[in-house]
Amino acid sequence: MDAVRIVSGTAVPLDRSDVDTDQIIPSDWLKRVERTGFGVGLFSEWRDDRDFVLNQPQYAGASILIGGPNFGTGSSREHAVWAIMDYGFQAVISPRFGDIFRNNSTKNGLVPVQVSAEVGERLMRAVEEDPTLEITIDVDRRVVAAPAIGVEEPFPLDDATRERFLEGLDDIGITLRYADDITDFEARRPSWAVSVTD
Repeated sequence: MDAVRIVSGTAVPLDRSDVDTDQIIPSDWLKRVERTGFGVGLFSEWRDDRDFVLNQPQYAGASILIGGPNFGTGSSREHAVWAIMDYGFQAVISPRFGDIFRNNSTKNGLVPVQVSAEVGERLMRAVEEDPTLEITIDVDRRVVAAPAIGVEEPFPLDDATRERFLEGLDDIGITLRYADDITDFEARRPSWAVSVTD
């Protein structure tokens, strides 16, 4: 996964609460075996409505999705995160995330920025009023900022997850950091014990 230190750009205001993973990527799209190509399926059941926010040209090219409370609830499917990233978003801002969605996001390089309901509402309305509003998410400092409207708020991100983003490490990458230790352990373990190479 790519390292992420700063996400900066415009945003799409998805003013809906309780958006679940089936709405993010409907189950029809889960037949694919690749991790790519899900962007066209993002919110596909809503995109038939030409007034849906992703169909609005003023939000084209945005790198941040602003959702309402309880974003990413429902069933566990990494496809939801893949669809959001494949569409071009690098971060999602919401007052609350579904736990599994948030975990899937951090393991795939999508930055989940949890803010207070007040800040979420301010950002949502500000972007609706001005689609060119610049928002910056600083993963290193754990701060989201929109200077034009006076917002600069810290967001929660534990140290291990912050390190994942800054160094671009997925679970395999983290394991490989200890490859020498694993090899050393395997060389010293009793011959009667099961080996990882058996």
